[in-house]
Formats: sequence, C-alpha cells, structure tokens
Amino acid sequence: MTDIEIARAYKPKKIVNIARKLGIPKESLELYGDYKAKVSAKPMPRTDAKLVLVTAINPTSAGEGKTTVSIGLADALNLIGAKSCLALREPSLGPVFGIKGGATGGGYSQIVPMEDINLHFTGDFHAITSANNLLCALIDNSIFQGNPLNIDPDKIVFNRTLDVNDRALRGLTVNHGVKDAVEHSEKFNITAACEVMAVLALAQDIEDLKARLSKILVAYTFDGQPIFAGDLHAQDAMTILLKDALKPNLVQTLGGTPAFVHCGPFANIAHGCNSVQATKLAMTYAQYTVTEAGFGADLGAEKFLDVKCRVSGLRPNAVVVVATVRALRLNGGDPQHPIASLKKGICNLLRHVSNIKDVYRLPVVVAINRFSDDTTRELNLIARSTAQLGVEAVVTKVWSNGGKGAKALAKKVVELCDRDNSAFRFAYGDNDDVKDKIFQIATKIYGAESVEYTDRAEQSLNALRKVCDVDNLPIVIAKTQYSFSDDPRLLGAPTGFTLHVRDIEYRGGAGFLVVLAGNMLLMPGLSKTPNAVNMTIDGNGKIDGLY
Repeated sequence: MTDIEIARAYKPKKIVNIARKLGIPKESLELYGDYKAKVSAKPMPRTDAKLVLVTAINPTSAGEGKTTVSIGLADALNLIGAKSCLALREPSLGPVFGIKGGATGGGYSQIVPMEDINLHFTGDFHAITSANNLLCALIDNSIFQGNPLNIDPDKIVFNRTLDVNDRALRGLTVNHGVKDAVEHSEKFNITAACEVMAVLALAQDIEDLKARLSKILVAYTFDGQPIFAGDLHAQDAMTILLKDALKPNLVQTLGGTPAFVHCGPFANIAHGCNSVQATKLAMTYAQYTVTEAGFGADLGAEKFLDVKCRVSGLRPNAVVVVATVRALRLNGGDPQHPIASLKKGICNLLRHVSNIKDVYRLPVVVAINRFSDDTTRELNLIARSTAQLGVEAVVTKVWSNGGKGAKALAKKVVELCDRDNSAFRFAYGDNDDVKDKIFQIATKIYGAESVEYTDRAEQSLNALRKVCDVDNLPIVIAKTQYSFSDDPRLLGAPTGFTLHVRDIEYRGGAGFLVVLAGNMLLMPGLSKTPNAVNMTIDGNGKIDGLY
C-alpha cells in the first residue's frame, strides 16, 4: 500500500479526544473540522519535561525518513508507557509538488490527515505569504505616494514570497509600464525561507510577534539609512493577518499520539525548526516531546541548537541521528561496490555523531532506518562503527511496523533522557565576532579549513555594521544539504576545504544573520519531472500520487 492508501485506511480519533488525552481543555481548541485544531493555550513546560531532537546524516534527494522515525519514536514512547507528544514542522508546497514529497512521515508512521497537512492545512503558509506580500505592497506604495521615507528603489532588500518552487521568480522587474510608478528589480523567496516564517516560528506571543515584525529591515534610503517595517507602520496589519497562524496546530499520528505541527522553515536556506510555541506547548502536556530539525545535523540540528535553543532557552535531553544504508552508500561515492561504499560513507555518520557528542556535549543515539533490502552485514557494520565512539546504533522499522518498530529506540531514548545534559554548550559564543562565528561553524561542524568571502559579502557585512550590532546575532548558514561543504558533490566527511560565503543578509525580526554559502538560492526550482505531473484527482475529489 502507498502512504496515502495507508492513511485513508486509518480511522482517526476526533481531535477533541486527542486533546483530552493530553489534558488540553476544550475551550483552548479552535476546531478545523473533526481532525484538526488550533490550540490557544499558553505554553508552560512541565518541570519533568524531556526534549528529544531527531536529526540525520547528509541525505539523498529523497530524504532518509527523519520525520518518519520521529513519528514512530513518539508512538513507541507511548507504547512503553512514556507519555509523549510530537512537535513537527508544517510541509511546504514546494517539496510536495517538487521532488522530495510531503512531510507527514510514511507507511505506518504518519501524521494525519496527511492530505490536508501536506496541502493547505489550516492556512498558516497562506497567512505568512499574505503578510509578507502586504509589506512589499506597502513599500512600493510608499514610493509611489511621494516617497516620504526617501526609499531607494534599487536598495529594497525585502522580497516577495510564494509557497512553490518557481525559478522564474528568482529575478524580475516590477512596475514595468505602470504609469507614475518606479520600475525596479525584484525577486521572490519561497515562503519557507522568508523572514516572516522565521519570525512566526520564534515569536513567544502576539506582542512579541508584532515587535519582531516591526524590526524587519526592508530597504535603505538614498543616503544609506535603514528603513524598517515599523517605519511603514506595517506591523499591526501584518499581525492581524498572522493572528490565527500564530497558534500551533494539533493533529495525531496513526498510533494516536498527539502532534503539534506548526511553522515550516527549510533547514538548507532558513533555520529549519518548528515553532518555539509548539515545542513548549508539547512540553507543557507531555513528559517526552519528540521534535525534528530539517536535513542533516550540519544544517537543522546546528540551527536548532545554536539558534532556537539560544533564543528560547530550550535544551535537548537526547539527540537521535537517523541514518540509512542508502544514504551512507551515496556518501561513500562507489555505487558499484556497495560494502566498500558503505564503509567510506560511514565517516559521514561518525562526524555528525561526534559533533553532537563532542561539540554540543549531548547524549546521542543512532537510529538506523531500515529498508527491506538492507543486509544484516551492513547493519552490523554501522553498529560496530558507532560503538567505537561509545554510541549505540538501534535498528528501526517504523515504515512497516509503526511505533512497534521503534520500541528498542524508545527505551534507549528514555535511558539517555535520564542522563545529565548540563554540559550542553553552543558551537560559538554570543559575543564572538560574526566572522569568528561563521569560522567556528565551518571548522567545528563542517570540517572546513578556512572561510572565503566575496566582495559582495564583505560589502554587505560592512553595511550591516551601520544598521545593527551584527556581532551579537546568531548565524544561519544557507548551504547545500548534500554535503558538509557548500559543494553538493563533496560527499562523505571532507576536510581541508574552504567555505565560500557569497553574501550576508540581516533578519532583524528573526534576530539572526543569514549567510549565503556557495550557490544556494532562496527560491528553489522544479526538477525535470516534478511530483506535480504525476498527481491525479478524480471526479469525487480522490487524490493519488501525493506522498
């Protein structure tokens, strides 16, 4: 059976019953039908709450089942008597209709209703897109209406957004042929990479949201002075559009485990974590909260630990690194010799594990997401390799068995959560120089030897020093997910390479800098044969090809 067929065969419980299972009062629910709800309760994490971060190795283009393992692990924790809840990101329509697919798990380890969640869900992405583009409209309107803020149209730095992969929108001209309007260049980012998404994910409440929105840098004047969204008085109108999107969404797994699914920044071009509110809300009602961060640990986990934890005060009690034989072979770079390739590729896993264990000093376990054609020899080879680091590797079969396929992993996670996590530290200090922060991520986490800046990156950094205290800001590096480096062809665990910084952008509302490395773009494109062309819908509204 396909993922969508498995999900359809499942009879979900009413969401009011799922909420009751957690202890959420009915008056805190805003229902979106029988199986989805917004939760308006204030997060107040319980003192015994444990936070489990699920991350992964550098993946193949199809991903390695990190969300699937997260869902299976949460179900398994409940099966062994450990009250658990999920806190996951919302899917973007970009991957859904692109190449990677949705983000609701797979097989018997899914969140439902999967079709709704993968498509429009409760409208959060649409609200973010609308708020973002309202701000863009206000910028252009201010210029049109006599330009009282003296905005230089060629120095607008806030871009429009759309939740699809559309490379044609990477560069365009607006106001062409429009009477009395100023023609200028524009580009779109995908919604998952826009600053409004990051702001929503990090905001603690509606007042914090409004304050953050006002700090978004939108442009510069003709004499080089910064213009913020607050100068356009945009923050209240944007907050009005986002007031419902700010509330976390509650759904459920096939195993009946409650799941908060909220916000969805990509980890390769944004900060890669679900909302602070959703994570803390899960920790308010459950003893164990399982969350995940996008792509490999060099991206999602690094940003979770160095950005989200720094901003929110959260500290994981345990980290799970997901690996597959398939991805390890790919990182070995020798497809004609599977075992030899696997042996080479294991170095990728070991570096990720070492980073969690030695750089961040957190308890860690490896979850091998088993595929049907994986051999015992291959699985044992992985386990022996991680054992040399003092880290256990546990085989999971969550796609085919759901939570039952992760009970051994769940028991190990409970054991790790009972350990002391007070040794946790960030990869860089709060007050380190911005270039030093970038260097520490590049060398400690990626394995680079040096960092090289283009003239544009140097100019951007110098300009930003006049806008804010850049040295007090966390760093979000946008780079390929396929390599520790900024070159997607450099697989395994490379060393001695140079990280190439192309540009640096300020995200004042989110409170961090975005460092563009290599050729990474903030608007993805579609593949030659995207998922969209293989999807169908019949006269009764039945969808096929969605996964």
